[in-house]
Amino acid sequence: MKRIVLFVMLVAALTLAACGPAAAKAPEACNAELGCATISKDQTIKVGYSGPMTGDYSQFGIDMSNAMKLAVADFGDVQGWKVEVAIEDDGGGAEGGAAVANKLVSDPTFVAMAGHAFSGATAAAMPIYEKAGVPMMSPSATNPDLTTKGSTVFNRNAFTDTEQGIGAAKYLFETLGIKTLALMHDGTDYGQGLANVVKENFAALGGEVVAFEAVTPGESDYSAPLAAVASAKPEALYFGGYNAEASVLVNQMEQAGLAGVVFFGGDGIYGKDFLSKVGDKGEGVYSATLVPPGTDPILKFNKAYLDATGTEAGVLSAYTWNSYDAVGALIQAINSVAIVEGDTLYIPRGALVAAVRGMKDYQGIAGVITCKENGECNASGPVFYIVQGGEWVPAK
Repeated sequence: MKRIVLFVMLVAALTLAACGPAAAKAPEACNAELGCATISKDQTIKVGYSGPMTGDYSQFGIDMSNAMKLAVADFGDVQGWKVEVAIEDDGGGAEGGAAVANKLVSDPTFVAMAGHAFSGATAAAMPIYEKAGVPMMSPSATNPDLTTKGSTVFNRNAFTDTEQGIGAAKYLFETLGIKTLALMHDGTDYGQGLANVVKENFAALGGEVVAFEAVTPGESDYSAPLAAVASAKPEALYFGGYNAEASVLVNQMEQAGLAGVVFFGGDGIYGKDFLSKVGDKGEGVYSATLVPPGTDPILKFNKAYLDATGTEAGVLSAYTWNSYDAVGALIQAINSVAIVEGDTLYIPRGALVAAVRGMKDYQGIAGVITCKENGECNASGPVFYIVQGGEWVPAK
């Protein structure tokens, strides 16, 4: 009998050792459907970022992740636990987006995603984060459809393509007096979706859409589609896409017979990388952007970014400031739900999803973040810039 008692005691001791004190003290909040992220004292809290870190669009990923590292340096302490940015390269595409999401959700210390950067990658990753209970705050995924899918985890602090498309159409028609418009796009969720918004709204204002052409991303010669556009004799050409393709188009416009035609792009073309590729041919090009006014917090951040990276904020992309804000907002939400028991930090996943979606009046450097029921969290719209004297300056 004594042997049986000793055996039972030994089994109980081994069970407690295997579960550990953290498991024995897990808070009631962890009994909810999505459970908790359980982070021991020697671990860090991971907030993810995913975008193109290599290739033609790498400037976006480099810029955004640099800003996020600064946010972690400023805000990255949650009740004594450090936050780190888990940076992943998804190439900007759907396949990469899904692969990154599957990789990250397998890490129990990964709790939130400041991304993805591009809309196609974001759309592919969303169902994976939905199932795992990981909230998202994208600084740059602007495709309007992303917040119409009923997702409880996707949020963004970027303006939508609907907002910038409507604004661009009005600016072209009403401010610039353009009556005939050609449109080109790169076939991506972002580029084609944005071009469609501009096309529909320009026509609704009374303008005439004379061409709608696609280009294949990554090519160095777009003379054929440009020639097709030139034959339609537009007063302006709107491009939905990124700066790699936009710079090729601008450089080849004159040769294609489009000299004097206004070139207008979305927020994907803004940045000094575009200026370096087009030189004098970029004069008079327009772009929408998220670049905020030069407030004291912005100027302080700009100096910190320059000191840390050797590059001025906004040179590589227009998403520098929104990226910083996305991580700051997520860390605030994590802090609001985190529970410490002994040497373990618990983050209830369902509560964190609700905290991000219910965010109100978070004061970022680029503006206030307040989330609507569908995950739209940006209170400001696009600003239009023009290239003058080789620099981007606010357009009238």
